[in-house]
Amino acid sequence: MPNILDIRRRIRSVINTRQITKAMKMVSAAKLRRAQERALAARPYAQMLTSVLKSLVARAEIYDPETGEPKHLLLAQRQEENILLIVVTGDKGLAGAFNANILKAAARFLESKAGKNIDIEAVGRKGRDFLRRRYPAAKLQTRSLADLVESIDSEPEAAERVGATQITGEHVGILGKVEFAQASALAESVIRRYCREGVDAVYVVFNEFKSVIAQRLIVEQILPIEQIGEQAVRLAEEMTEEEKKKAKEAAVSAGVGMHGTQGAPDSASQFGTAQVDYIYEQRPEDLFRTLLPKYVSIQIFRALLESVAAEHAARMTAMDSATSNATDMIDSLTLIMNRARQAKITKEIIEIVSGAAAM
Repeated sequence: MPNILDIRRRIRSVINTRQITKAMKMVSAAKLRRAQERALAARPYAQMLTSVLKSLVARAEIYDPETGEPKHLLLAQRQEENILLIVVTGDKGLAGAFNANILKAAARFLESKAGKNIDIEAVGRKGRDFLRRRYPAAKLQTRSLADLVESIDSEPEAAERVGATQITGEHVGILGKVEFAQASALAESVIRRYCREGVDAVYVVFNEFKSVIAQRLIVEQILPIEQIGEQAVRLAEEMTEEEKKKAKEAAVSAGVGMHGTQGAPDSASQFGTAQVDYIYEQRPEDLFRTLLPKYVSIQIFRALLESVAAEHAARMTAMDSATSNATDMIDSLTLIMNRARQAKITKEIIEIVSGAAAM
């Protein structure tokens, strides 16, 4: 039978742990609300840009009628020999299987592209640390996003490959407060490498967040652009019913709404399908040259915003489960302590009765 004092000490320890997990759950819930608001605030711009591009595609030729070549390099389809994969994970742990699931999806994607040259851009400390242990870094790495924002035109390229799969960029500490300038800098780097034919396709793996109970892990192709406004999802993994149930319970207990980051379409969505013949002053080539890079930037920005929201939702759910488990452990330890006290009292009574009988 364990010592009562040891059991009490363990109960106090679990109570302190429960207070920490409960506080972390409420912090994650507050950050989740802000992340949802930021994702919602970015949606009208992304929707209008997509609608403008749809309108342009419907009214202008994408391919040159004489040569058959696309009017922008981002629309060019090439055989995939060199691939760029952007892996978006979190900077911190204690989020359940959030980071592990993303890295597993990335590993499955790398296996499916065996035999090809793959460059990896790691966004987030957890992904960076995991990938560092498994793949070499390019000799001339791309700089951090902070450096790219300062001088986007002087980014060095990797002189030679150090392996079939290599890490060409590490971006840590940008997910605390995602800025569009950071996503735009990363997009500029990706676009430059694609236009120079350094890579033939660009994919991003992240956790897509629509609401607390509607999330999915996806691998999305962002280059080349196949169809404006449509996601080119190459791999998707939905939440299980058990995970949805836990997420809903955590959201209800924390007071987080079930609304998502993708609301009903507004008037911007009607722009591309309106039966109006627009007259563009610029040539289609000039319009595509200006709008398509912005479209790629907003796609990467959306991936970062939704990944941040999904991370906070996963941490809130994990901390809610940890709090519930701590409560169950406290109840179990209290029961064990009461049994130990009862056994001790019974033993003392027996000793007293036995002593009195012996006299």
